[in-house]
Amino acid sequence: MRKYAIIGVGHVGATVAYTLVCQGIADELTLIDKNEKKARAEQLDLQDSQARLDSHTTIRINDYSQLADTDILFVTSGNIHALDHASGNRWAEFEYTREIVQDIAPKIKASGFNGVLIDVMNPCDCITYYLQQATGLPENRVLGTGTFLDTARMQKVVGENFNVDAKNVTGYTLGEHGESQFVAWSTVSVNGLPIEQLAEEQNLDLEDLESQARGGGWAVHSGKGYTSYAIATCAVKLSRAVLDDANLACPCSCYSDKYNTYVGHPAIIGKDGVVEALRLPITDEEEQKLAQSAGFIREKFETLPAVKQEV
Repeated sequence: MRKYAIIGVGHVGATVAYTLVCQGIADELTLIDKNEKKARAEQLDLQDSQARLDSHTTIRINDYSQLADTDILFVTSGNIHALDHASGNRWAEFEYTREIVQDIAPKIKASGFNGVLIDVMNPCDCITYYLQQATGLPENRVLGTGTFLDTARMQKVVGENFNVDAKNVTGYTLGEHGESQFVAWSTVSVNGLPIEQLAEEQNLDLEDLESQARGGGWAVHSGKGYTSYAIATCAVKLSRAVLDDANLACPCSCYSDKYNTYVGHPAIIGKDGVVEALRLPITDEEEQKLAQSAGFIREKFETLPAVKQEV
C-alpha cells in the first residue's frame, strides 16, 4: 500500500492530490487543511472521479493520526496572496509559512510520522530546514522541491532557444529557490554538447537565458495568480523516486554538510529520501555563487524561533 498525505490543499496541494489519484499512484491519501470545507470539497471531487478511473484511492481528511504509517507527506501550505505585490520576492510568504511550521510540526511529530517529508512551501530551502529541525526527522528524510523546478525552467528556456526538446538539455540550477539561484552553465549540455561552446557558436547570451529561466515562475504567477502544474509535477516525481527506490539523480533542497543549511543542489533520491548529496566539479565562480546563496539561506534560518512541541 502506498500511503500519501498532503498538508495544505490550495492550488498546489489540490493539483498534487489530483495527480496522485488520476495516475493511480496513491492507494491511500489524507488531505489536511485548516479550511475543513475546502478539504471536504476536494475529497468529494476526487471521489466523484473514481468511477471513471482504472484505480482506486481511499481518501480521508484532517486526520493527523493517519500520518503514523504514511509513506510520503507533502507540505504545500502557504499564503499565495502574499506574493501579489512582491515583485519577484518569494520571501514575502516567510512570515506566514514559519507560523504554519510552528502549528503543524508538533502535530506531525506527535503523530509518529516516520516517512519522507517533501516540502513545497516558500521560501523553500529555509522552511524545509525549519520543518526538519521542528519535526526532529532525520535530515535525509526531509527534502524540498528546491531548484528541481528551476532546473526544469532552465531546460525549457534552453530547449526553446536551441530548438530541442527540454529533456535533451541536462545540467543544474543551484542554490536558493529564489533570487540568489544561478545556472551552473559548466554542467549544462544540449544533446550531449557543452552549452558554452554552442552558445558562442550561435551568439546566444547565457545571462539572458538565465534571466528568462529565473523569471519563469513569475510569468506564470502574473497571468493566473499562482503556479501549480509544474511544481506539483516536480513534487510527485520526487515522491515516486522515493517509493520506487529509483536512486534518481536530481536537484532538490537537501542538507549540505559543507554549508550547514538546506540548499538546492544535486542528490540521489531513493527509498530513504536523500541517499546521497552530490558534489559537482563546478567552476570557482559557481562555487562562490553557491556559497553566497547558501549563506543567505542560513542567515535567514537563524532568525527563526524554536518550535514548541505538544505535550
